Amino acid sequence: MAVKLTRIYTRGGDAGQTSLGRGERVDKHDIRVEAYGTVDETNSVIGLARSTIAHTILGDPRLPEADAMLGRIQNDLFDLGADLCTPEGESKRGEGALRIVASQVERLEKEIDAMNAELAPLNSFILPGGSEVAARLHLARTVSRRAERCMTRLAAEQAINPEAIKYINRLSDHLFVLARRLNDNGATDVLWVPGGAR
Repeated sequence: MAVKLTRIYTRGGDAGQTSLGRGERVDKHDIRVEAYGTVDETNSVIGLARSTIAHTILGDPRLPEADAMLGRIQNDLFDLGADLCTPEGESKRGEGALRIVASQVERLEKEIDAMNAELAPLNSFILPGGSEVAARLHLARTVSRRAERCMTRLAAEQAINPEAIKYINRLSDHLFVLARRLNDNGATDVLWVPGGAR
């Protein structure tokens, strides 16, 4: 699918509306727009995490592997945004719409299982932190959870692709496990101490 952008501003949204994938106009605060906008925000935070990896002294074999996974995820998140901005329906313009598919969810699950096999079991909740890249991944995880809340709110009102919900749910798990992996396989995780600051 080729994309060609010749103009960055169109003035089409100056009255507070935007176009969905099939051309219908909706308010910019519509729950569907909020959902794919929050997916885009997740993607941006992942971009910050990747930038941190790019500026980290290499030598840790986990870093290029993590960067490759995050690159695939960023591409998936554009797919997810395209999925969400094209409502399910009978319109010919909606036929052939780009949708998240089961293989994308399965890839996340395989990567989670492979990374988690290297980690020590948890005996406490983890505070976001540790290395800079891990902290950024925890931020991405929380933004992806907000995207999931938007998506499930949308799904309560309109039909959406069930694989899209599975993908965003699995993504937050992936980012959590990857953050632990980049905290020296969990050795430098920051653990919650219940009541520890009293």
